[in-house]
Formats: sequence, C-alpha cells, structure tokens
Amino acid sequence: MNPRMKLLVATASVLLAAAGCQQPQQQTPGLVIQERTIAIDELAARLGLRVEERDETFVILRNSSNTVLVFTNAGGRVFINGKPIGLVGPVEKAGATIRVPEALVSTIRPHLLVVAPERPTVVAPPRSATGLVVIDAGHGGKDPGTMVAGIDEKHLVLSVARRVAALLSQRGVTVVMTRQDDRFIELEDRAEIANQRRADLFVSIHADSAPDRSITGYTLYTAPGASQAYSIAKSISAAMATTGSGTRGIREAEYKVLVLTRCPAVLVELGYLSNAAEARRLQDPAHQNRLAQAIADGILASLR
Repeated sequence: MNPRMKLLVATASVLLAAAGCQQPQQQTPGLVIQERTIAIDELAARLGLRVEERDETFVILRNSSNTVLVFTNAGGRVFINGKPIGLVGPVEKAGATIRVPEALVSTIRPHLLVVAPERPTVVAPPRSATGLVVIDAGHGGKDPGTMVAGIDEKHLVLSVARRVAALLSQRGVTVVMTRQDDRFIELEDRAEIANQRRADLFVSIHADSAPDRSITGYTLYTAPGASQAYSIAKSISAAMATTGSGTRGIREAEYKVLVLTRCPAVLVELGYLSNAAEARRLQDPAHQNRLAQAIADGILASLR
C-alpha cells in the first residue's frame, strides 16, 4: 500500500474508533426486511471504479479522480477522498467474496468527483463508415486459451467478436472474421488473412488472467512503435471506459498477430477471467454487448 493509502486508512480508522464509543441505540422489535446486496466488485463497476486493494477489514476502490474506502467490519463506514459519508450497513463475507447493500451505489455516487475524460475523447461515430476490418477471435479448437472455473476464453471471445462484426457491418464496414466457429488457426495465418485482403485494420480479441486474482480491467496492445495503431487503441480504450470496466492502459508487445500484419493492428484483452466477479461480468450477454459496442465505436471513429 502506498503512503497516501496508508494515511487514508489510518485517518479513517481513527474516526471509526471515535465513533465506536457511542452507545448503541435500542432497537424496537418489528418486521425485518432483507436488504438487497451486491458483490463489492459490482459496486465498483457500477460506480466507474476498480477494486485496487482489499484485506480483512477494508476495501479500496479507485479511479483517476476518486479514492473510496469501504470498511467491512461491523459498524464500518464509507470514506470518499478522505471524508466519511455514512455507514456501510450489513456486510456478508463468504471466502473471498464480499457483499454490501446495493443502496451504497446511490449513497456513494453523489459524492464522487467527475473523472476527466481520456484524451483524445471519442466523439459520436459516423452513421456509416467505409473500410475493411479483420476481427480476430483469439484461440479456438485445440487452443482453449485461458480456462478458469469452467470458462473457456476461446468461446467467450468468439461471442464478443461476432457482436463487434455485426455492429460494424450494420455501419457499412466490410468485415472479415479469422474464425466464425471453434477452430484452430495459426497466428501467422491470422495475420496473413489481413495481409491478403489488404485490410485497413486488424483487431484481435482476447481475455486475460493473472496469478493475483484481485487484478481486473481491460488492456490494449500494439506492436512497438506502431503510432497509427496506438492512436486507434486510444480510441477503442476511451470508448471501453464507458462500459464501467477499469483500464490497465495501452501497452506494447511483439505478439505475432501485431507484428506480422501490414495494416494497423490492435489486440484487446477484455478483462481478467482469473477475477471471479469480472469473469461473471464477461459471461453476461448484456456486458458483452456493451464491450462489443465500445470496440465497434472506437473502430468506427478511427475509420472516419
């Protein structure tokens, strides 16, 4: 934990200790209504935050403008940018899963500072666009990709890739998919499909994993020094920020599908299947639609 986080946690702990001296109020017996709860990861996603750190007594949620500290012990409080805003309420813990009242969404949201838009911001895409885009669903066939808790990356990314292709086709873009079913295709062949068709853009779609299961967020990759691809990646990344997912930035890598294509090429990691909450979101058809729409919007903006 960095020094600023330690200071926030320490300050909040002092305030909590002072508040704990008050005598509890007597409760009048009556009808008990079960409060609706959500996972802490869903709370973060709905507020445009990411889970940055957690331990037995607190969780830290962050974005570029806000730090939210949620104490998960009995009588815990919520602190936003160092200021207490109220009680968390009943907290449920089951293994690594933490559930809090859904009402926290409306409690926290009014106190958050507006996040400055990423530059360049994505403007409304044109009603139609021209060009040929190759959409590559990663892995396939004998190569399942990441396999976590019964989820195969190859199936998930094909579902999103098909959605992206359909959205682009509706806007007048010519789309070629490297695979439309569960088959294995060599990496060199995927790049060659784009080269033979003289594509304007190649976009490869994947899902990530990490030993640290707390890591979440989407990541974009381009080949080293590929300035045009980097500009397109920024457009796609800015559009994906509207889905509620956190971002892990744009990185350079010498992946074959990026360095062997002769047109600009971008690889999108949708999120981390190793994180249980993010894996559930990635399986949700509604969230897949949001991701596909964002990727398509970023592509369309780059084809203007």
